[in-house]
Amino acid sequence: MRNLFRLYPLLLTAALMFGADPAFAGKRVALVLANSAYQNAPSLANPVNDGAVMAKTLKEAGFDVVDSRHDLTALETRRVLRDFADATRDADIAVVYYAGHGIEVDGSNYLIPVDAKLERDTDVYDEALSLDRVLVAVEPAKQLRLVILDACRDNPFGKTMKRTLASRGIGRGLAQVEPASTNTLIAYSAKAGFTAQDGDGANSPFTIALSKHLTTPGLDVRRAFGFVRDDVLKATGNKQEPFVYGSLGGEDVPLVPVKAAPAAASVPAPAINPQADMRRDYELALQVGNKAAWEAFLAQHPDGFYANLAKLQIDKIQAEQVHAAATEKAKQAEAERDRLVAIGAQTDAQAKAAADAKAAEQAQLVAQKAKEQAQQQAAAAEQQRVNLAAATPGAAPVSAASPAGTNVASLTPLDLSRSVQTELGRVGCFSGQADGVWNASTQRSLSQFNRYAGTKLDVKVASTDALDAVKSKPSRVCPLVCEHGFKADGDVCSKIVCGDGYALNDDNECEKQRAAKPATAKRDDRDERPARQRRQSGGAAAGAEGSHGAAAGIAAAAGAGRGAGSGQIFCNTIGCRPVSRGCHLEFRGGGGPHNDANVEVCN
Repeated sequence: MRNLFRLYPLLLTAALMFGADPAFAGKRVALVLANSAYQNAPSLANPVNDGAVMAKTLKEAGFDVVDSRHDLTALETRRVLRDFADATRDADIAVVYYAGHGIEVDGSNYLIPVDAKLERDTDVYDEALSLDRVLVAVEPAKQLRLVILDACRDNPFGKTMKRTLASRGIGRGLAQVEPASTNTLIAYSAKAGFTAQDGDGANSPFTIALSKHLTTPGLDVRRAFGFVRDDVLKATGNKQEPFVYGSLGGEDVPLVPVKAAPAAASVPAPAINPQADMRRDYELALQVGNKAAWEAFLAQHPDGFYANLAKLQIDKIQAEQVHAAATEKAKQAEAERDRLVAIGAQTDAQAKAAADAKAAEQAQLVAQKAKEQAQQQAAAAEQQRVNLAAATPGAAPVSAASPAGTNVASLTPLDLSRSVQTELGRVGCFSGQADGVWNASTQRSLSQFNRYAGTKLDVKVASTDALDAVKSKPSRVCPLVCEHGFKADGDVCSKIVCGDGYALNDDNECEKQRAAKPATAKRDDRDERPARQRRQSGGAAAGAEGSHGAAAGIAAAAGAGRGAGSGQIFCNTIGCRPVSRGCHLEFRGGGGPHNDANVEVCN
């Protein structure tokens, strides 16, 4: 036992020496296929060059077998795949790289040899090689099966190929695929349904990025393809996005193992960079974007540059919350004031409600100004951070969640959606919360942007094209839309204030209010008439009893003050008639049978 303890340091050293290489350091084989000289379709310039670059890259990476072929017919391709399958039987890693034309028919992918004619859609089954056939060739490999296709080009036979069935679909680029075998990855130069670019040089952007990253010693193959994706997006202006289908386990799987360091060499421990850790935590909190995340950041990093930025972010969130609460309170106070007016409440109650509504409105305006100021301060501080990161040598890329300096190539789908929403909000087309959920509301916002910016962006999904298009607009694009009771005043919504006696209607316009009729008890209609009318009624009743002269006298008295020909009526025992033009009645007193009280006097 003592001897075992004495040997422990030696055993540990040996374990470090021989265990430094990953488990995936066994036999590695590769097949490179490149087709340029097509006999029945236009030739391709780059595939043969791309194949030569990949063959050289894999050989320099120390692969045990690298079989490179180009411009093969269908029969030759089948023979090469059969021979390569024999080489993979005792291999740990098997790689197939193909550059040339490919086609998707009814959801299946096919590689097109140089002698293919493809006069009909069904000819692909005889003249082309299915992707499944390639997967069979790499299937014997024990630990990693990798197929790389730089074949997402336009179909050269699409215009001449006859369709035997109208329902048989022939897609653009290659179709999405999910490998059935474990530990299998299939890498496309462009996402399923999209086409790839050949580039302006001798090699495609995809192959250039592959040769740069794929065989980096110790680099997990999934991370390598992530770097390839970033490089291709940057080289193509975000028009081409490579994609990898399939999955691996939790262990790193590098194509090239890390060489073991000599036992005597002491590797210095990496220096701890607290600023880098702080920046990483800050960017994570920025992606979450709520108060709890910032408070957790400050609990971990209470002091320093990033702590000050985090405090500004909290101030902004609190100001937005205060403004939202003040807006809601102002709405409630205004509604209460209108309700009391409508029901004819006591004057003092209405006055108190009006004062409360005015105070709530003032508080809302104050909260709005505070919110805008906090947002401006936080945005300025964040811009300062972005500029500092860009100016610092060796600085890490700015987080994708940062409003400015967005690294489009590193955006996840959720981050991309959130960034597009943020930019749509900046140009006045989106008023919701930038939560990354691409729902109907966000689609309508992008549709509004298309309408006013004159673009034709696809509104169904968030895309880098949409992000670039919206970011290119320096100011508001969509017109400002305000809530009821507010009107657009530049870039802000101002409260609509109506004058005395006017109220805001449903069309956001001030209209004159109708005075509310006071509720009174019903009275006898006779009591509501003027006393003179009551007297006339009394005279008419007396006339009914035979006192015609008295009735006529009352009629004359009622019209005594009028001018000539003003519509007076003369009545006697014979009857009643209008007073003649130019005449008027005079009351001479008396009245009774055969004694007229009124006399018609003419000038």
